[in-house]
Amino acid sequence: MFYKSTRNSNLKVTSAQAIAQGISVDGGLFVPSEIPSISLDEIAKLGAMKYSDRAAYIFSKYLTDFSEVEIRYCTENAYNLQKFSSENIVEISHLFDGTYMLELWHGPTCAFKDMALQILPFLLTTSVKKINCDKKIVILVATSGDTGKAALEGFKDVPGTQIMVFYPEQGVSPMQKRQMTTQEGGNVAVCAIKGNFDDAQNGVKSIFTNDEIKELLDKNSMMFSSANSINWGRLAPQIIYYISSYAELVKNEEISLGEKINIVVPTGNFGNILAAYYAKKMGLPVAKLICASNSNNVLTDFIKTGIYDRNRKFITTISPSMDILISSNLERLLYMLCGEDDAQIKKWFGELAQSGRYEVSDDVKAKLKADFSAGFCTDDETEETIKNIFDKYSYTCDTHTAVAVKVYEEYRKSTGDATKTLIASTASPYKFSASVLKAIEGKAPEIDEYEMVDRLYKLSGFDVPKELLELKNKEERFKTSIDKSEMKEFVLKALGI
Repeated sequence: MFYKSTRNSNLKVTSAQAIAQGISVDGGLFVPSEIPSISLDEIAKLGAMKYSDRAAYIFSKYLTDFSEVEIRYCTENAYNLQKFSSENIVEISHLFDGTYMLELWHGPTCAFKDMALQILPFLLTTSVKKINCDKKIVILVATSGDTGKAALEGFKDVPGTQIMVFYPEQGVSPMQKRQMTTQEGGNVAVCAIKGNFDDAQNGVKSIFTNDEIKELLDKNSMMFSSANSINWGRLAPQIIYYISSYAELVKNEEISLGEKINIVVPTGNFGNILAAYYAKKMGLPVAKLICASNSNNVLTDFIKTGIYDRNRKFITTISPSMDILISSNLERLLYMLCGEDDAQIKKWFGELAQSGRYEVSDDVKAKLKADFSAGFCTDDETEETIKNIFDKYSYTCDTHTAVAVKVYEEYRKSTGDATKTLIASTASPYKFSASVLKAIEGKAPEIDEYEMVDRLYKLSGFDVPKELLELKNKEERFKTSIDKSEMKEFVLKALGI
């Protein structure tokens, strides 16, 4: 299988090239030349396998230039009890009448990004060897909270790599910030940006596509790659947990083989829900994909109207990982929906860059509505949902997951759709202790972050991840804060060039 750029359909690269580069030279995103299929019989067989074996099976359909040995090296080193606290890697909790929580946060940084960023270093270093590249890989990451820490942890002290993470100074939770600023490793750097996530993401993209900087790196035997979900190696692992979870539900007789389910995903950059869409196109029995946003509801408006308009107030919310107005992975979806018309993609995204707005065709609007539904949730509604779930089901969820639950409840109420539903639970509640405690207790706690964790433990009974407990006594290594215009200089200085 080859990979094409969303902005040049004639381009063909192997999966190893796509993963090593991260982004196409034309600024487009790599997509598979075709979507492989998976049959119901195959899904049923996955039920008897452990997670790493399921992952290897699905990867073999996408990474056809990798050998079986190479794929198993990646999956077995990523998905094990040394890295994840659950033998199952992900857990499924039955919440209420045919509604299931897909807990994706049992990895080392307590967020769903671990599902991809624990395997990406293995995929990337294997890819670099396969294309006979002897350059140091420089990984640039823009984060709205969780990607940064997960990428830092995944690439910590990986030979031949250096990683730099940029985050919005006022746009992450205290726990997320502490996870990043205390990061260990000799090849890591972390820097705050005076701005929002979109500023950080745009800065990283502009550095990636800057010919002068790329030439400087080349002279110093370095090359850029990405750990954001613009990299196919980040997105592909997310397809796996949707297929794996369906196989698990069949195995546990929660659903029958072939029975359709809905999937609800809280999303800002559109990568997590796009992975569910790929799973559906492969043959996973999915009825509706429900896109849940917070008050930065640009995706909700787009799915409902076909107009993408980022010209709106940026709102800082209690679900900060979704505080995004430019959803990068939407480009991959639109490329598929418009029949792989790269000229049309360049036109729409050119309009987005220039005016902050574009409108898709009626045909694409119809296709969007066929597969997707969308809704959004305010902070007040998020807190109310956390409280309701806690009181009704003795279940504690984080702010992002609560957004998904609220949007799903509204969807079910308005449509009467009682299809069994999987809700992506994207982070441990302990990463957002202040907001979760305020929701449950009705007032903001006036104690420090670690006392909040202790109080939340006494309320919820959820085990506190040891990775979060250990942060309390860690030294803060990274305190730099810069203007978004200084990102280029920061990168070059960090690289010593």
